[in-house]
Amino acid sequence: MPKRILQGTVTSDQNVQTVTVLVERRVTHPVLKKTIRKSKKYRAHDPNDTFMVGDVVRIREGAPVSKTKRWEVIAEASAES
Repeated sequence: MPKRILQGTVTSDQNVQTVTVLVERRVTHPVLKKTIRKSKKYRAHDPNDTFMVGDVVRIREGAPVSKTKRWEVIAEASAES
């Protein structure tokens, strides 16, 4: 099964080797047919502490690293994406 890859913004880098990433998606409301924004936060493993608050990053699903971390940062997202 392929691993999911998401793109989001780093909202916190306070923890050691961990960043919190806010991933936002747009969905159409089933009744109103209006586009709404839904967001979710993921805690991702950042072994070198390279990413700062405000960076746009890509995260990949993986094996559990700790109690709350199931994702790892793979790269900073490019400006074109």
